Amino acid sequence: MTATTSIWKRLKKDKWLYILALPGILYFIIFRYIPMFGIVVAFQDFNPFLGFWKSPWVGFEHFKTLFTDPDFPMLFRNTLLISFYNLLFYFPVPIILALLINEVRNQVYKRIVQTCVYVPHFVSMVVIASITYVLLSSETGVINNILYSLTGKKIEFLTDPRWFRPLIIIQSIWKEAGWGTIIFLAALSNVDPTLYEAAIVDGATRWQQTWHITIPSIMSTVIILFILRLGHLLDTGFEQIFLMKNPINRSVAEVFDTYVYQVGVTQGAYSYSTAVGLFKSVVGLILIQVSNYLSKKFTETSLF
Repeated sequence: MTATTSIWKRLKKDKWLYILALPGILYFIIFRYIPMFGIVVAFQDFNPFLGFWKSPWVGFEHFKTLFTDPDFPMLFRNTLLISFYNLLFYFPVPIILALLINEVRNQVYKRIVQTCVYVPHFVSMVVIASITYVLLSSETGVINNILYSLTGKKIEFLTDPRWFRPLIIIQSIWKEAGWGTIIFLAALSNVDPTLYEAAIVDGATRWQQTWHITIPSIMSTVIILFILRLGHLLDTGFEQIFLMKNPINRSVAEVFDTYVYQVGVTQGAYSYSTAVGLFKSVVGLILIQVSNYLSKKFTETSLF
């Protein structure tokens, strides 16, 4: 039996599974793989009227411009800090929330709680930014009015650079923490119930069961998601940062994503903005490879 025949037999046997996967496969081919051809723009002085084939090649000139740009240290620092704070404060929240939801025994109440924590994911970031402005505005903000009535002072939440990163992290937690529990709840549902029964017989408390059974059972899922998260270390998200950024807090708010928009869309520097995006992708690829190697070496859990 040839390899081609074997492949066709497997395709025929599991045809419905492949049909089910087809939309996802097409999505990645059309929106992920085909656009990779555009990487060549990073090495050209791209002109839309000349196209890919006739635009002049400039090699690594755009990368040199990026690394020597006076704003590069600020962009790199701001992007890393926001990503680091997300890893430190946001990443554990869905895990903790999933563990808490998993402990709820009343199924009706459990479903209500899950629905409530999922809803913010479907709220537009524009709406969330608008709510933030309504609550924290120094002039008419509800929270500032309360603070003023209690202390006689107001806090410039929206313009003080010191408050920008905390606001971004709080928004991310409120919007995505509940949605992030889905994967962990799915992992928790696969934990063998007999392990808990044996622990109860041995006199283990609920905390001891969680610490010695539940958490180790989902640790492989946590590690894999952490590795994937590291691959997006330089992706802070454009929409949220753009909506919360203003000229006063730019020194802490400007990141690679907003910088690409500024130079690529508003100034028409397509090649330069592509070079910035390629730099981010290369860093993400290196981080995934390194973190995956370390994880495989020390925990025997890896992506590949």
